[in-house]
Amino acid sequence: MSKPVVAIVFHSGYGHTKAQAEAVLVGIQDVDAVEGVLVPVEEVESKWELLDGAAAIIFGSPIYMGNVSAAFQGFAEKSSKRWMELKWKDKLAAGFVNSGAQNGDKAQGMNALFTLAQQHGMIWVGLGLHPGNNASGATVNDLNRLGGFSGAFAQSNVDQGPDVVPPTADRKTASHLGKRVAEAAVRWTKGA
Repeated sequence: MSKPVVAIVFHSGYGHTKAQAEAVLVGIQDVDAVEGVLVPVEEVESKWELLDGAAAIIFGSPIYMGNVSAAFQGFAEKSSKRWMELKWKDKLAAGFVNSGAQNGDKAQGMNALFTLAQQHGMIWVGLGLHPGNNASGATVNDLNRLGGFSGAFAQSNVDQGPDVVPPTADRKTASHLGKRVAEAAVRWTKGA
């Protein structure tokens, strides 16, 4: 019996969101009972069947001008054939976003990912963490330091490369999301 697949569909303009996607994959790989697969939006045309068969799809995008990137939105629009046939109905979904600013309208971008999943009839898995870095004893090294609930938020200084940012705390938060979705996929597919 093959393992359930958790696919990570993402766009990364400068490599920072790819680093975040790779951190999500690390979390997925912590769960032996599933297989994690990275799918850059530029390669999606050859991956539709993989996505159709996946137990979960985690969407990821940088935030440009207050929303997901045009490349990610292009993928979303191409997924309309799947929407017409409800091919992704009842799959698990989750999301992650990255921007240069601390806020950077991440919630707006996450809402776009959530709405895409809801249009497909998917079941959204949130981060499941309290916010970090929000008390006098807290630090920027806390998990969920940016206080997202709907998914993994990351911040990458615009003058640093993906070898440095997003910072470790944001990568660990992304890994937490990957592991959470993978564990949920195991539970979700047991009855299937």
